[in-house]
Amino acid sequence: MPIAIGRAGLVTGVGLDTAASCAAIRGAIDNFQQTGFRDSSGEWIMGCEVPLPQPWRGEKKLLKMAARAIGQCLGGFDREDCEALPLLLCLPELGRPGRLVPDDVRFFGLLEEELGVRFHARSSAVAQGHVSVAVALLQARQMIAEGHARQVLIAAADSMLSGATLADCEARERLLTSENSDGFIPGEGAAALLVQPPGAQAGPQLVCRGLGFALEHAHIDSEEPLRAEGLAEAIRQSLRDAACGESILEFKIIDASGGQYAFKEATLAFGRIDRTKRSEFDVWHPADCIGEVGAPIGAVMIAVLKAACEKAYARGNNVLLHLGNDDGRRAAMVFSWHAGGS
Repeated sequence: MPIAIGRAGLVTGVGLDTAASCAAIRGAIDNFQQTGFRDSSGEWIMGCEVPLPQPWRGEKKLLKMAARAIGQCLGGFDREDCEALPLLLCLPELGRPGRLVPDDVRFFGLLEEELGVRFHARSSAVAQGHVSVAVALLQARQMIAEGHARQVLIAAADSMLSGATLADCEARERLLTSENSDGFIPGEGAAALLVQPPGAQAGPQLVCRGLGFALEHAHIDSEEPLRAEGLAEAIRQSLRDAACGESILEFKIIDASGGQYAFKEATLAFGRIDRTKRSEFDVWHPADCIGEVGAPIGAVMIAVLKAACEKAYARGNNVLLHLGNDDGRRAAMVFSWHAGGS
């Protein structure tokens, strides 16, 4: 069963709403600046902070970013509407060093207080890092198909700008520092998606046709040679779920945020499934502008795609998106832009 993306909300280091964020990403504008953190050599770490009106930090800032992103999707919703709307809240993996949310249930309650609403009893947290949004889309699809909800709200918030998180990433040689050029620039942000059946509204719409999941044993922290079998299998599953072949795909959006591993994996994985002669095949990676933002990246990619389709600068109507966690979990999504309302 396909599901449509009705609305999207973004809060990133390059924009406090969807329009500003997507325009900056389209224009390849970043907001990379020195942070208040130093690497092990004493040099300042570059990062991409979200410039909120007040200098909130830690869990409080996550709450403010999440509420702002969700608010962009709730225009016209009253308290009763929200009580019928499940919220799937995507967060970083449990146990990640420097994780700014000590208690997911408590954070969910604080978010409802911040918004002044209560969400449906089927709401839950999805603490699976990068792949969280794909997992939430699967859960949303099931809820809608089974008649438990007419619409589902997916939201995500995360920040890599935590001393413990940065220290762990530096120790694993994942962070861009004065001593390591093969790493990512840390960022933060929040995103939200209103998910609904394709026929819920008239007009053009972005539809998720297929979802796929797999496990990569040769993940970045392993010592096994990378063959990208896990990601390739996730892509195959997403195509089977969408009941289509890879030949329809016209470009892709990936979660790579820096370092050679993710780009090499993306190339190898697509090479395993691609049997079509192509003159070009664009690859977009929004993290180039907003840094490594963690759990929201999937929703950011979808929001960027939605804006590109609406403003007619997408490189095609059928798009592959894929996500990966450091622990090897992989997810792939096939999206199509439909000009009609079905």
